[in-house]
Amino acid sequence: MRDLSRLLRPRSVAVLGSGWAANVVEQCQRMGYGGRVYPVHPTRSEIAGLPCFRALAELPAPPDATFIGVNRHATIDVVAELAAMGAGGAVCFASGWRETGDDRLQDRLVAAAGAMPILGPNCYGVINYLDGALLWPDQHGGRRVERGVALISQSSNIVINLTMQARGLPVAYVACLGNAAQIGLTDLCAALLADARVTALGLYIEGLTDAAEFATLAEAARAAGKGIVALKSGKTEASRGAAASHTASLAGGRAASSAYLRQAGVAEVDTPAELLETLKIVHQHGPGLGQRLCSLSCSGGEAGLVADLAAPFGLSLPAPDDAQRAGLSDLLGPLVSIANPLDYHTFIWGDGPRTASVFATMLRGYDAGIFLIDPPRPDRCDPSSFEPALDAIEAAARDTGIPAFPVASMPENFGEDRAIALMDRGIAPLMGLETALGAIRAAQAAPGRAGWRPWSPTAPHHALRLLAEPEAKARLAKAGIAVPRGVHAATLGALRPMVGVLTPPLALKGLGFAHKTEAGAVRLNLSSLEGQDEIPGATGYLAEEMVTGAVAELLVGARRDPVYGATLTLGFGGVTAELLNDTATLVLPVTAQEVMQALRGLRLWPLLDGYRGRARADAAAAVQVAMGLQAMLQDDCMLEEIEINPLMVRESGAVAVDAVIWKEEP
Repeated sequence: MRDLSRLLRPRSVAVLGSGWAANVVEQCQRMGYGGRVYPVHPTRSEIAGLPCFRALAELPAPPDATFIGVNRHATIDVVAELAAMGAGGAVCFASGWRETGDDRLQDRLVAAAGAMPILGPNCYGVINYLDGALLWPDQHGGRRVERGVALISQSSNIVINLTMQARGLPVAYVACLGNAAQIGLTDLCAALLADARVTALGLYIEGLTDAAEFATLAEAARAAGKGIVALKSGKTEASRGAAASHTASLAGGRAASSAYLRQAGVAEVDTPAELLETLKIVHQHGPGLGQRLCSLSCSGGEAGLVADLAAPFGLSLPAPDDAQRAGLSDLLGPLVSIANPLDYHTFIWGDGPRTASVFATMLRGYDAGIFLIDPPRPDRCDPSSFEPALDAIEAAARDTGIPAFPVASMPENFGEDRAIALMDRGIAPLMGLETALGAIRAAQAAPGRAGWRPWSPTAPHHALRLLAEPEAKARLAKAGIAVPRGVHAATLGALRPMVGVLTPPLALKGLGFAHKTEAGAVRLNLSSLEGQDEIPGATGYLAEEMVTGAVAELLVGARRDPVYGATLTLGFGGVTAELLNDTATLVLPVTAQEVMQALRGLRLWPLLDGYRGRARADAAAAVQVAMGLQAMLQDDCMLEEIEINPLMVRESGAVAVDAVIWKEEP
């Protein structure tokens, strides 16, 4: 891995070009950069009041970091010269490389750099707010800090927008990847995490190139007490679409990427606002916020609003225990109903010590607490009466050691100055109730399983063939997965005399279809095949004994993924699989315990678990089927996708009634 320390924390900065490049010089000056800045221009005598050098060769020493603001062809020559003179690294600003299809030009740039690190090309660069060093050609909204989070983005414009935040988040670094021709996401993340002043990483990700390498980084960050929060774009179907199946549609780009981030222990958010608010939590308290949450407000309306909005986020608001009830009743009096969310009324308003006691008593029974409080706007109102409540939140957090979050129901009700002051005192104010709840949910992300790494992705080298169902089921049976008894033949006439060995009722299927039901190629509850007509388009026929006594129909599918190696999808199946959309996706490899946990997370899990006196399904048998599919993909690299839909789960055992297998064929 390349050493990026000189590029990220330079003692000297060279700037080539004019226009955008001149902005870099001015940005360093405004931020109070204490190192040397060397403008380099062949004709200009000065830039932003600094004398220009006419060529790199005239510099007094090789620069630690260089912003290259010249055209793409000249950029290659500049990079080669910098590498030869021992420079510490460069930002390549120019566009017109691989993003326009010019792979050869980008390859020449990488070759010119050699061992010298380069960001980009087509890259805005990097801001170091800790040391005031900016290799950045545009405006930004940041300020000098002593410690904070690092923002890394695969979109320059999005990260510029993030720097304009007025939420009090201390930002230590901003860095863009551009085309990431040489320095990739994992390299840059690792280099920033190595700075002890960096508390967490906030990422805007459009794609990953090495999922296993990034999982290693995420585990190391977590072990160091530094969380990673990611906003992932491109969540629409981006995985292989060659295999027509329910699994392909249900385990697409969003499901696979979210599963990967979750298993790697990375907190995922859905919006830029959630990214910033989650980073505030992780900056103050580290990764892995506890699950038990309490809410306090001085209004019944606010308490009800919290309860309503928390439910869709799946946040746990358990009731106070008996000891808390007694203590809170003593402090608040008989007119206050003790609950969670708690409306503590206004009897204690303005009484700082008593308010702090109430807050601490409630907080002690939980992992974290939110305190809904919207101070009046200071330009038209007097917010001083709210100060005792804000001070009480801080005191309760200090006395209990439990995270306490002041939450403004609307983001504009916490001004930036107030937010910064609270952050400096160790309190993370959260802006906007829904955003705050989403941030808390994200901050509760569990650590990934120690040592977990996804399989390496494999691109198909050959055409894919859909195995005939008898062949597919033979593969399942060999893997220890139960299938119905059946017979098959090339024609319906040849099949009729063979079904005597089967016990009705029977299912008749036409072969050669990925989705037999939609093609009208399935006929059920037959006592015999007499009177059955040919199925148009069928390439063969299969007759099977129908499976009875099923408690539930599940879908279990495993497929290769071009980014994450392979995925496993579980859910309620049958012909309505997409309509139900009650599925869970995992990135392989997985354990049986993780598969069972995924099943228990389905909305319709109660139907498997004896809901209202129903029979209880053999969920362990379904788990073993899923583990069998994982083993099949692991043992045969030519298998592209396996889907069982439905898997009939009985009170004892599970049977694969329908099977789709796509396999590479030379």
